[in-house]
Amino acid sequence: MEEADRQLGQRLEKAIMSLLERRAATASICPSDAAREVYEGDDDGWRALMEPARRAAWRLANDGEVEVTQGGRPVVETETRGPVRIRRARR
Repeated sequence: MEEADRQLGQRLEKAIMSLLERRAATASICPSDAAREVYEGDDDGWRALMEPARRAAWRLANDGEVEVTQGGRPVVETETRGPVRIRRARR
């Protein structure tokens, strides 16, 4: 992974965890919330960060930090189509 991509990924992972910490334990966020948090402009350039934000969510899910869900149920990356949500992992 290129250094700039790695740094962006780390920033997105931190944004995901920070957003979840500021919400109720059962709340979830959209990857776009993290993309918007990290994007430094005031236009819709955050959209270019959607795929990196989804990849960051999957890395956190693989580490057991979060769950990626659809319809309120945890899903695995290979079976996912369409919008997802991110929530804290149930311990």
